[in-house]
Amino acid sequence: MEAKKTPFYNNHIAHRAKMVDFCGFRMPIQYHGIVPEHRAVRRKVGIFDVSHMGEFIVKGPTALNFLQKMTTNDVSKLEPYRVQYSSMCYDDGGIVDDLLVYRLPDKYMLVVNASNLQKDFDWLDSHKPPFGVDLINVSDENALIALQGPKAQSVLSKLTGINLDELQYYWASEGKVLETDAIVSRTGYTGEDGFEIYLPPEAGEKIWDAMIEAGSTFEIEPIGLGARDTLRLEMCYALYGNDIDKTTNPFDAKLGWIVKLEKGDFIGRDALIDKKTAGIKRRLVAFELKERGFPRQHYKIFKNGSEVGEVTSGTFSPSLNKGIGMGYVPREMASEDNPIQIQIRDNFLEAVIVKPPFWKKGSHK
Repeated sequence: MEAKKTPFYNNHIAHRAKMVDFCGFRMPIQYHGIVPEHRAVRRKVGIFDVSHMGEFIVKGPTALNFLQKMTTNDVSKLEPYRVQYSSMCYDDGGIVDDLLVYRLPDKYMLVVNASNLQKDFDWLDSHKPPFGVDLINVSDENALIALQGPKAQSVLSKLTGINLDELQYYWASEGKVLETDAIVSRTGYTGEDGFEIYLPPEAGEKIWDAMIEAGSTFEIEPIGLGARDTLRLEMCYALYGNDIDKTTNPFDAKLGWIVKLEKGDFIGRDALIDKKTAGIKRRLVAFELKERGFPRQHYKIFKNGSEVGEVTSGTFSPSLNKGIGMGYVPREMASEDNPIQIQIRDNFLEAVIVKPPFWKKGSHK
């Protein structure tokens, strides 16, 4: 099947992006280099096309009860326009996906990973009650821009009347962006201040160009998927398919804070209670290389000559100028400052477990 083009495809070509097939879409992996793009977001501001993400609308008189059953966090705590990070689990506690839940005035919006879009929709649909809940896949009805970096608000304020000073972290608002109806949330995947902007696809190209123009004063740059990954890894944000999947549970992945066992029944609750009672056997940890090297997914983790785990995500950190990564190790080995070794081909490079995140100077509010 031919990969789909996002509403910003022509913008990417105009900026000479290197395009790749990713989750069924033609997406920019980079424009002029992962490292300079990464540093542009840390220091100033970058614009991302994240239209490959999935959006579902959930509404109806029993929508809240349905989402309480399907997700691990407590949806009842959401005020209108609040955004919540959560997960969905299988009966055995394994993770279906991590996601965002938006509470809008008359409905909820779920934002799911592109790689899991159809799987997630089918999972939700298979558990939807026959009456009281409408579940609608609106992914093709949204273009999605992420504007990220310390100067993001300065750029967006030129194009919207939304009071961005009052828009707090993990809150959203509805209003006009360049005279186009949009949902704007103060969220992101970089650790920097920024916004995610949901737009009608037909307005995408125009608004992208307007943001580039509005950001020219701040040396805005378009950012590809490559730098998006290095930015999120410096923050130790989990990536589905790497750090979390159906074989991991939220407690293993240090996501226990999005599991509200006390809220009542939800899919996977009994299994998660059992796992917590029995004691967590392994932990997702962050590590830094003490020697020059580039850890990658599936590289083996060793301790005193014995294999103890596997790298789930790894890269060269443009901010720290060293190799960094995450991986699962036995719980008793997960303490900070514990020395380990990462096997890179025939070499065993010294590393140390550190307190996450790697990047501690993020500008998000």
